Amino acid sequence: MSKSGKVAQYLGRLEDARCEGKWDDVPELVRKVRKHATDRLCLTTTAETEYAIIKASQKQTSESRPATAVSAKDLDADQLVARLLSAIDAETTYPEDKYQARVCVGWLHWTVGQYDHASTRLPQNLDAELAQLDQSTTVSEWTRVCSLKAAYLKANCLARNNENVSALGIFESALVSLSHIWSGQKGRKQLRFWAELFLTEFCMLQAQALERGEKSLEDPNSLAPFRSWAKYWEVSKAQGSPLVGGYGFRGAVPRRRVWNEYYAAISGILQQDLPFPTGFVNVTNEASARNQLRVELKKVETTYEGLLLSETSFPRADEQRQEMEDFVGAVMRNWSVLSGRDWHEQDLGPGGKEGLSRGILDILYRAATKTFHSTAILRYLFTVHLSVAEFDLAFHAFDSYLDIVKKGKARVDKTGHPEASLDDDATVLETISQAITALCKYGFQNAAEKAHDLGIELEGMLQKLPAPLPNTQENITTLEEEDGNGVILHPRISSRIYALSWQAIGISQAQWSRTTFDATIRTETQTKAIRSFQKSLSPENGNPTDVRTLFTLGLLLAEQRELTAAIDIVKAALMSNKKAVDQSPESGSYWRERSLIPVWHLLALLLSARQDFIMAARACEGAFEQFDDPAVLFGSQDLQGAFRSEHLNEVEARNEKPHSMKGLVDEMDDLEKEGMLEVKMTQLALLELLEGPEVAVNASHELLVLYTRLFGGFQQRAPTTQKTATEVPKSSAGTIRSLRGSIFGTKSDRTSRNPRPISTAESKASTVLPERPQTARTTVSTATTAPTIHVTKENGDAEDTRRSRRSSSVRGRRSDSTRRNSLKKREPSAQPRRASSSGGGPRAPTVVDGEDYYTPVTDGVTHGRVDFFAWSSKGDLSRQQSFSKGRGLLRFDSTASSTRGSTTGSESLVLDSLSPPNALPIVQFPKDQVKRQRQTILIRVWLMIAAFYRRAKMFGDAKGAMDEARKLVDGLEGEVTKDTASPITLQDPGWGGKKSVEELWGDVHSEMGYLALSEDAPYTARDYFEEALMYHPDHPTAIVGLSNILLDIYGEVLLPPPAIPSIVLPDGQSANLTPTSPIRQKTRTNSTNVGNTPTLPTTPLGLGAGTAGVMDSPPNKFAAIQESTGPSAEELPAPYKAVSLPLVDRLAARDRAYGLLSGLTKLGTGWNYSDAWFALARAHEDSGQLDKAKEVLWWCVELEEGMGVREWNCVSANGYVL
Repeated sequence: MSKSGKVAQYLGRLEDARCEGKWDDVPELVRKVRKHATDRLCLTTTAETEYAIIKASQKQTSESRPATAVSAKDLDADQLVARLLSAIDAETTYPEDKYQARVCVGWLHWTVGQYDHASTRLPQNLDAELAQLDQSTTVSEWTRVCSLKAAYLKANCLARNNENVSALGIFESALVSLSHIWSGQKGRKQLRFWAELFLTEFCMLQAQALERGEKSLEDPNSLAPFRSWAKYWEVSKAQGSPLVGGYGFRGAVPRRRVWNEYYAAISGILQQDLPFPTGFVNVTNEASARNQLRVELKKVETTYEGLLLSETSFPRADEQRQEMEDFVGAVMRNWSVLSGRDWHEQDLGPGGKEGLSRGILDILYRAATKTFHSTAILRYLFTVHLSVAEFDLAFHAFDSYLDIVKKGKARVDKTGHPEASLDDDATVLETISQAITALCKYGFQNAAEKAHDLGIELEGMLQKLPAPLPNTQENITTLEEEDGNGVILHPRISSRIYALSWQAIGISQAQWSRTTFDATIRTETQTKAIRSFQKSLSPENGNPTDVRTLFTLGLLLAEQRELTAAIDIVKAALMSNKKAVDQSPESGSYWRERSLIPVWHLLALLLSARQDFIMAARACEGAFEQFDDPAVLFGSQDLQGAFRSEHLNEVEARNEKPHSMKGLVDEMDDLEKEGMLEVKMTQLALLELLEGPEVAVNASHELLVLYTRLFGGFQQRAPTTQKTATEVPKSSAGTIRSLRGSIFGTKSDRTSRNPRPISTAESKASTVLPERPQTARTTVSTATTAPTIHVTKENGDAEDTRRSRRSSSVRGRRSDSTRRNSLKKREPSAQPRRASSSGGGPRAPTVVDGEDYYTPVTDGVTHGRVDFFAWSSKGDLSRQQSFSKGRGLLRFDSTASSTRGSTTGSESLVLDSLSPPNALPIVQFPKDQVKRQRQTILIRVWLMIAAFYRRAKMFGDAKGAMDEARKLVDGLEGEVTKDTASPITLQDPGWGGKKSVEELWGDVHSEMGYLALSEDAPYTARDYFEEALMYHPDHPTAIVGLSNILLDIYGEVLLPPPAIPSIVLPDGQSANLTPTSPIRQKTRTNSTNVGNTPTLPTTPLGLGAGTAGVMDSPPNKFAAIQESTGPSAEELPAPYKAVSLPLVDRLAARDRAYGLLSGLTKLGTGWNYSDAWFALARAHEDSGQLDKAKEVLWWCVELEEGMGVREWNCVSANGYVL
């Protein structure tokens, strides 16, 4: 072999030994190169020095890091530096050898701790010098190693002087040195070692700079170090040498620590909603920035989790895996953002939010295998299972969590030593509050009972804890209850947690009062709930302006008929809308206005209960007008709602709407949409009350259009409206208008409507209170309607009284048989009657209970937005004081006083209280269940429309609407029957369900029964009511309708159908062949003489002289009357001669009605149902229990005085939860 061949061979072997880290071979190879290549003195001197540095470093202890300085005496640094510098000065032929020597000098200074000298000796412009070498010759691998080494050493020297930003600049400029690795060529040992050391130091320095605020995540290159690390990880795997966990080199940080910092940085970008950093990443146009952020986050999460699980062992009982719990906490914080309202399904990729939550569940269960009784993981499992509508699994996790926490807290109290693995008191209270809220929001009877028990337990915990921190001292640390080491066992909780806990306790008590079967504890439980809400709103320790608590308290007070206090509470809640705040990415845009829609609805019902129907209608409009522009709510697409063909609906479903055309309704969940629909239904109920059922029928089209816009199209068609000769001339409100015109019409449109022509009877009765419209909870008697409680002549005639009452109806065109059986308010002489609401002229202030509560605005004011708060300042003090007059209620001074003081001042109080993060996660129900819930809502819509048609005497159209509802219920029943895997049954709608299929059948048959009553077919109606009760035995409206028919049968107001059919004579008249009942003749004869023996009472109490004798006669006289007037069993006539039922059958009908009604009025669905109580009073009267009848009738008066235009529970689909 020639000499040049030997030189090349020895040089190659020396290069290989240095690159592979075979330092023991270096001295021999240096000797051979010096022998055969005397001109490579710089190269051999550098190699010798590197060998000396390595050997000196290996003498360090195994615990010392590579950065630990070596003693200068051990290394003989001065002599080595002098030799290297002379070799550098003599080198003129080989620039690579000179470059390597300069790096070696810096490395030598750095090794012995001379960092200033090292920074000076290292090449100053690393990337430029390396590029210059690359242009001249092919750069060797060891030169690239030296370039990485120089960058690392120079940056490390700057970092030691706390010049982190300059050090990061060195790292960024040296990334070009890694191009050899990115090219795909597998590097040798030393290249991989220094590349990993370079990237590790780069990432950790970046993380430190981000933590200190020296670098910002908004920088486009904020993730460049971590992305370089991830790319190095991928390239190593592709080259066949995948990296594993553990340590990359002696004394370094664990590799998973770098991934942890990467995950923390990208999580910060997500949680702070920062722009997606584009540095060192390939941005594609196909995917959105959010989609790319989600993909990158998932990749980092998966890698870090894999390393953490592989390197973590299962702990002993006294150990804790803090890093695992920290990782799970970061995962949950990211999940709360990704599953929020601001992130859409298309941003999350395949699977959407449900797939995201399922992946989080997998992470949690894997983390549970590496922890021991982690309360944090159990708490997270409860939350995420709840979000995917797995309620049973969620509450199993919660039960385990609560059991572990209670036992752990007992150990802490006993031993005095805190346990780090246990949640603190504030977290435990917040979790229990969330569980109570979820049980009351999505559950039924059993869930309400469990929530009540949890509320009792939560109240006990609060009593054991020290007093909460005052509102003004959230950050004060206290020293009470310390153990011997000065550790606080039970630190004082914040006022926010205190308020949230009492709010949950109040919700559990209110929900239990609504669902309990024990009527004796209902009032007491409601009073306890009000006290709990008052504690939650306490100005000292609670949250006095929390809108959720104010809403629930207002709703509870409304059910207690404390209207004045409830209106003040609701006004305080609505005032929170006066201050604009930043939107929360977790809650979505306009979250405050969306949350206040049920509050506006509650205000409308409260105003209607005070018979202020005009302002109630304005409150309904206010729920929508708070969004300023209809395009904000419904989007910029065509809102002129009309039914379209299936083809157009399919085309719209296929084509995704542009973002500019979408409205807020496209972002809302179904509960929010249902709340909007309920406001519209109340709006139509008020329209029917003010302008009649015919106008409501015409406007009901808007309800279907709104449902279509909110929930999508449906295939059922609206029945055509009958054109009758007596149809009312259509006003601007009566025409079938668009959605925009109906909800967002200008004020001038509403105030300038042409008044409907008033008949003579109506003009005479203009001072009578307008009656409420019939709703789903309506009873109709076949011959009598509910009476107005008023004073009559002592010897007046009952029949004449009833006739005069009918003629004084405000709505003369509505028949007596379809009028609402509601009790008018008592009108003492000191209380002027309200004029008809349809009148346009100004009226005097109305006084109720000695207080003027409304002065109507003039026409000039109505053109602007109605201020619901301006008119409330007068008489504020008296109204606040009226709250303390309630039965068993505590005086509510906290919020009331603050509101009163602010409204009288120059500046109105601004309440900023509705915290954006919801107490519960957004629940993703399965698609089948969502479809069933939407069908249930649509069934209610059709039933309401059918009731409008029925009250407008359009019986054919009413039947058409009923057919639509029947078809939907029938289809729903088929789906539930086929779905055997689901826990939903015909009797149980399941968690989050609206109504069971059997309840829906009860609603349909009950409405068909009232339709039959309107058509004068009482026996057909009775069959429908019986069928409704077969499906749902506690159906309120069916029980009341059936009971009225049974009481009519008992009083012989309703006679059995004739056994012999009548004959139609040639002149068109019918001749009844059935003989006249002697009993009826005797009744008529006896009714003319007041002093004679009275008959069985057939009319309600106090309606004329016909019952005067009955009121004065004792109960035993009743039996004698019944025996003398009724035939005995032996005297029963033949069936074909019978014109009345036997007494025993009539008694059975009366007793059955009494049994049904007494049971209904004890239930949560009937305790405040005035129609049921009125029918029960009639049953008491017919049974001779006159004192009970009087008591019940006065209770009816009280219920009617505090009853809104619709039932209170329509305000919120979640019970008492906003």
